[in-house]
Amino acid sequence: MRLMARTRHATPEDFARIYARFEAPIARFDCGKKCAPLNGGEPVCCSTENAVPIVSRPEWRLLESRTDLWHRFKPFDAETRKIVDDLHSSCAAIECKGARHCERENRSLACRAFPFFPYITAAGEFVGLTTFWYFEDRCWVISNLKIVDRRFLQECCAAFDDLFACDRDEFEAVSEESASMRRVFSRWTRPIPILTREGRCLKALPHGARIVKARPTEFGPHGPYRSKGAYDRAVREAEAERLHRTSRPPSRPGA
Repeated sequence: MRLMARTRHATPEDFARIYARFEAPIARFDCGKKCAPLNGGEPVCCSTENAVPIVSRPEWRLLESRTDLWHRFKPFDAETRKIVDDLHSSCAAIECKGARHCERENRSLACRAFPFFPYITAAGEFVGLTTFWYFEDRCWVISNLKIVDRRFLQECCAAFDDLFACDRDEFEAVSEESASMRRVFSRWTRPIPILTREGRCLKALPHGARIVKARPTEFGPHGPYRSKGAYDRAVREAEAERLHRTSRPPSRPGA
């Protein structure tokens, strides 16, 4: 009888070690101040109106043991119900108390890395970090890759090196996300931005052609960050929408 080797998965202790080694901020200033005016005063990455943090169950056990900052996320519409319903049994959707209550030492790995995730080539090589492209119309950093600090890149890549070494399933999940990005960007005939741990910028050309050198300024800006005028208009519209919501009288029972 042949005995099959058991697949090792990351433990809470593994995540504690990863957290301790990945504390660098993404930039030398608070990038949340750039997007918060467009999001009711909250940074895009700190609101489940935009992004629902997903963690593995071992990471959730670690966070539960360290802080009361986090709680299980409760879906509030069809889209967020689908996010929760589609989760693998090894994962959990969670939510924090918000940016004003942030405990930086107790941020999840996804929070620390946002808006980046590891880019894995079709050949299975971890070449650097790319962006969650579906946030490019909301996240200011994706429009300003030049501001990303090299220490952040080094610590973020090292954190995922560590995670992949102890959990192959995490590597496979990120590989699938990278493959999905290649399909989307090939349809759009757009190159994929990649920042390496050394601070270099690369781009993966559409249709799996090759990876070549690039400049951060080749990517973006997007959405309201295209110009000062576009940003100012977006801020006014966001404020008008906020005032409209807060000025509406509460609905009557049975109305």
